[in-house]
Amino acid sequence: MNCFVDTSAFFALMDADDQHHHVAKAIFCKAVEAQAVFITSNYVLVETLALLQRRIGMDAVRAFQTSLAPILQIEFVTVEHHRLGVAALLAASRRNLSLVDCVSFEMMRSLGLTSSFSFDSHFNEQGFACVAAD
Repeated sequence: MNCFVDTSAFFALMDADDQHHHVAKAIFCKAVEAQAVFITSNYVLVETLALLQRRIGMDAVRAFQTSLAPILQIEFVTVEHHRLGVAALLAASRRNLSLVDCVSFEMMRSLGLTSSFSFDSHFNEQGFACVAAD
């Protein structure tokens, strides 16, 4: 199974105090056993590392880089993904929908991905199956 991983899932995995930590850990372990391919974008990684650094600290960033980053398939955002993501963000005109999310949706569509590991309801709104939706 190929699964796009969002910042919300990464953060839940890394922060033992996060409300979704135990669920995220169980889902992650089950997916690893099933030999799932974890796909994410460089935009999600920038967002994740900034969030970890700000909320938990550099030790969390190092732990992420050591334990999770090596098993990820990182897709780099193209000019077209970015352009379509910005257009979607402007069309949606919603404060709580991020550019990173909009670009993630465009990337998922272009890669033919239908499942995400996310605690962000925006993925469900866009028609993607979320293995960890709220």
